[in-house]
Amino acid sequence: MDRSSSLGPETAPQKRPMTFEDMMQMKRLGDTAVSPDGKWLGYSVTTVNLQQNTKTPELWLQAIAGGEPFKLAVGQPGDGGLQFAPNGKRILFLSSREGGQQIWLADFDPATGAATNAKKLTAIFTEADNAKWSPDGHSVVFTSGVYPECPPITTADFDTGNKCNTDRDAALATSKVKAQIFTHLLYRHWDRYTGDKRSHLFLVSVETGAMRDLNPGDTHDVPPFSLEGSGCGCDFSPDSKELAFTENTDPAPAISTSVSIFTLDLTNPAAKPVKVSTSAGGNFDPAYSRDGKWLAWRSQARAEYESDKFRLVLLDRAAKTITDLLPRFDNWVDEFAWAPANSSVIYYTIESGGEAPIFALSVFDGKPNPKPVWLTESGEYSNLRPTPDGNTLLATRMSVRAPSEVVAMDSKWVGHTLFDVNRLGKDWKHIENGANSQILDQRGITHLNDALLAQLDLPKMESFWFTAADGTKLEGFLTRPPGFDATKKYPVKFLIHGGPQGNWGDDWSYRWNPELFAANGYVVVMINFRGSTGYGQAFIDAINGDWGGKPFTDLMQGLDYAEQHYPFIDKDRECALGASYGGYMANWVLGHTNRFKCIVSHDGMFNAESAFGTTEEDWFNIWEFKGHPWDYYGKPDAENPYRKWSPSLYAKNFKTPTLVVHGQLDYRLDVSEGFQLFDTLQLLGVPSKMLYFPDEGHWVLKPQDSQLWWKTVNDWVDEWTKKGSRD
Repeated sequence: MDRSSSLGPETAPQKRPMTFEDMMQMKRLGDTAVSPDGKWLGYSVTTVNLQQNTKTPELWLQAIAGGEPFKLAVGQPGDGGLQFAPNGKRILFLSSREGGQQIWLADFDPATGAATNAKKLTAIFTEADNAKWSPDGHSVVFTSGVYPECPPITTADFDTGNKCNTDRDAALATSKVKAQIFTHLLYRHWDRYTGDKRSHLFLVSVETGAMRDLNPGDTHDVPPFSLEGSGCGCDFSPDSKELAFTENTDPAPAISTSVSIFTLDLTNPAAKPVKVSTSAGGNFDPAYSRDGKWLAWRSQARAEYESDKFRLVLLDRAAKTITDLLPRFDNWVDEFAWAPANSSVIYYTIESGGEAPIFALSVFDGKPNPKPVWLTESGEYSNLRPTPDGNTLLATRMSVRAPSEVVAMDSKWVGHTLFDVNRLGKDWKHIENGANSQILDQRGITHLNDALLAQLDLPKMESFWFTAADGTKLEGFLTRPPGFDATKKYPVKFLIHGGPQGNWGDDWSYRWNPELFAANGYVVVMINFRGSTGYGQAFIDAINGDWGGKPFTDLMQGLDYAEQHYPFIDKDRECALGASYGGYMANWVLGHTNRFKCIVSHDGMFNAESAFGTTEEDWFNIWEFKGHPWDYYGKPDAENPYRKWSPSLYAKNFKTPTLVVHGQLDYRLDVSEGFQLFDTLQLLGVPSKMLYFPDEGHWVLKPQDSQLWWKTVNDWVDEWTKKGSRD
């Protein structure tokens, strides 16, 4: 692993702008795990080979107290999912070294970090994923995609169930007829056709290999396809006798986000799941307290709304009562983890004004301390991993100037006297009543990209606030180009985020990276318009049914403010770029202003009515456009959101040169949206170009495709902002 050099000021190399090749050289941190003794950090690192067009993950170990990292001895390229056994003497990981992905176990020496004697635990034809140890170390739960109509794959009837699934897959692979018959919606999702398999949870004994399907015959995915969270979407009770998991049992999942929490008695093979959540919306990431009294999860109140507020709720397992732990917080809880030393502290992260800090909340008898404690400075934190002794909190941190690294914080005071110090923290209006603030010192554990980052000129991102026409306070961000000269005028790349319930902030991206956009001589401006996360739920909800309204004026007024307050901006050389909802807004901008020299529209909605009929997540458009298209037939366009906010109906105003980007495998916003836009631009005689990816979905992920994307986009912007002129 790279570490930055200790060169003094006299010998420090001259920093340079980042290139695409630099970004591809950066090592990408993946999943992390902490050993039960708190001494070892395990993690995955993905390396990109641009020439070979590959991304390869590998497993690493490192002493948390300090020392050089080393590769897991029993690991092979492509392995992942490393976890330590509760007793610290074994590890599990996922590997495809013998074909399909299976769970592997190895002996682990806590004194030296040596891993030996790797053996395969599972041999299930349908493969294994998302493995998780039981607290007693005797079992592992995992997910596998199976045909529900096949006999359950269990130890008692392993061959029959395995063979049924094997035969079904073989028949599909060898058949010369590739046609499919659909009888329900959500027959495809994001970038693949869902087929007839469904994800089930399985429990396997570490000692005997005995295995059983915990959802036999279930025709729903367990866990459901990912709206939020990842992994198995499940957790064991501390005594290993119960499993909490997530499932959407709605018969029409294409119009539903109603994910529920269920518990299952693992001591009784005949037991049926019991629903314990009560909210109509999504419920995710169940986690038991260490004493087993409580079960916490993230919960949404409203059904069919994927961007409702994510609350942190607590179930009293004995009393069967559910409590909202943060009723006065108006921001989303993104992630949480119980402190290991007791059952009275929960760490969690929230999106807050372009950042994602860590908070700590004390819980006494199911009732929260009224003022959580703010623990971290700027940046975006995730993957919370408290050490078992409660003295250290590990997390991953990224910023706009650096990709994710693991940091460690001294947290031994949390839950004790200092926890209740009544000192007002960062006073942001969208966090009701403020918060106590005890910023933890932190030290870097991993240093994956220090040496490379030390060579790069990565300007700081600046934040600015402005007031919308209706008095709403809005935040924007600006990044200057490397080697900035205040006496010069610079062209602008105006980035528009997707979602629309997303945001810009202090985080790293390999796809829409402000530092790389600025690197070739541009000022980058970004606005968190109405609908952005991190400013309260009312701010998010403001975009529902108003896609081209306030968000558009927010964006234009934010750019006006930047032009007026940053004299180095050349307002006659600006290009607007966006993807997903940002692509929609780029199309909307195309029909509503000629202020830009060029536009880049990536995977954007062009025709709202046709997009409704070709997307897979029907709940999204039904919510955002306040119903179905046929609900508005016969009404004036001004009363029909599908026509009022459709960029296609403003095509007569299109004049700005536009680059259209779309992927064939994008089932969220079908490729036909991009084809319609490009067809319209060509017929109107508007200068235009289309970048079409036959093998990419909503995101451009393959390294060489990404290279072409960045080159094509930057060349297009250069052509019109540095050489062209507006009519």
